[in-house]
Amino acid sequence: MIAAGLEKNSEPSRSVMANRPKYLNLLQIRMPVPAVVSIMHRVSGAALFLVLPILLAWWQCSLASGDTFESSKAFLSNSLVKIFIIAVVWAYLHHMCAGVRHLASDIDLGTELKSARFSSWLVLAVSIALTILIAVRIW
Repeated sequence: MIAAGLEKNSEPSRSVMANRPKYLNLLQIRMPVPAVVSIMHRVSGAALFLVLPILLAWWQCSLASGDTFESSKAFLSNSLVKIFIIAVVWAYLHHMCAGVRHLASDIDLGTELKSARFSSWLVLAVSIALTILIAVRIW
C-alpha cells in the first residue's frame, strides 16, 4: 500500500514536506487540563519518591532523643523549610487526588471529554484548597 504523498521507492513529495513544521515550540502548545493534571501527577510522584528518604531520615533523627526533637522543631521554624514542607504536602495531596481520578478512569468513570475536564479541575481545586488549609496550620 502506498502512503499519501509517497511514491514507491521515492522521497516524500514536496507538498508533504512543505506542510511539516520546521521545529516544535513547546511554549506555544496549549495542553488540555487533563493532560496537565496527568503530567503533574507523574512529576509529583517522582518528587515524592526523591523526597521520601530525606523525610524518613529527618523523622528518625527527630525521634532519637529529646534534644534532637527540639532541634528538629527549631529547624522547622525556618520559613524556607516551611515552604518546602508545604510543597511536599501539595505534591502528596495532588498525587493522591489525581491517583483517585486515574483509578476512576481505569474503570471507565469520567472518560468523556466534559467529565474528564471537570474532574481535572476538581483535582486541582481540591488539592490546592487542602494545601492552603494545611499551610495555614503549618504557618
